[in-house]
Amino acid sequence: MKIGNITLEGGAALAPMAGVADRAFRQVCREFGAVYTVGEMVSAKGLSLGSRKSARLLELGPLERPAAVQLFGDDPETMARGVEAALEAAPDAIDINMGCPAPKIARGRAGAALMREPELAGRIIRAVKDRSPVPVTVKFRKGWDEDHVNAVEFAKMAEASGADAIAVHGRTRAQMYAPPVDWDIIRQVKAAVRIPVMGNGDVDSPQAAKALLEATGCDLVMVGRGALGRPWLFGQIRAYLTTGELLPDPPMEERMAVMVRQVELMASYQEERAAFLEARKHCGWYMTGLRGAAALRRQAGTISSLEDVRALAQAALELWTAQQNNCEEANRL
Repeated sequence: MKIGNITLEGGAALAPMAGVADRAFRQVCREFGAVYTVGEMVSAKGLSLGSRKSARLLELGPLERPAAVQLFGDDPETMARGVEAALEAAPDAIDINMGCPAPKIARGRAGAALMREPELAGRIIRAVKDRSPVPVTVKFRKGWDEDHVNAVEFAKMAEASGADAIAVHGRTRAQMYAPPVDWDIIRQVKAAVRIPVMGNGDVDSPQAAKALLEATGCDLVMVGRGALGRPWLFGQIRAYLTTGELLPDPPMEERMAVMVRQVELMASYQEERAAFLEARKHCGWYMTGLRGAAALRRQAGTISSLEDVRALAQAALELWTAQQNNCEEANRL
């Protein structure tokens, strides 16, 4: 598919996730096969006020491209000024967040709240498009709640306002991330517009990625929470979509090495104390699926150095090895 002048090969993109899709995670996902990444949402107002924290969230590395930065806000002119600041990071595209369900974002008129004000949303898209020399995309949801499902109309508005592509999460704001996800609304959106459509929601396996594509006809799958602690999912999706092969998860040694490397990147890209605090949840996600994971996640919740991360990786590997040996012993009996 093409987003403006960006050509993306078949596979899956990394969804924007606040507090999760940082530079290190984006780079690791890209290395494992993500065809496109979108960064954490950044406040256009914060950028206009010179916030260093907001500016840091815009940083892009050469190993995570093609990549978009994501802006949020509720004022067209402020969003336009945010574009000017965002362009300093030389993004390949600019994404507008019109789907974040978090109360502190949606409580005002930003994020998913803009789905209740399509006229304002359209003015924001046009303002961003007028200032941006790179493609502009919009990410939104099924609607505000089940009584206000307007994704199809919203998609048409985004296209008419100049969006180069859109991404649709198949849940309402009221649902947050609770099931069920409605893939059919993505199908309806795809049928209603001519610009590329990315489908998002509950893609946690290669089979789910293929099912979403087939059910909706969307142009690209966008993966969010399904990749937490599993960046290799992108390579598995690409292989399954192109050859039909179901690749296994990497061996435990490799999984733990990936975890350690991701945290090493985090510590190199930001202040170490902040990096290790953020790393705790990522390390916890890498423990998912292990028997005894609860204890390992508690250990992950205390890490404050690379030595702690390496100790956690060793503990997980030893636990997994012991469990494998016990299974082999039981099979011999």
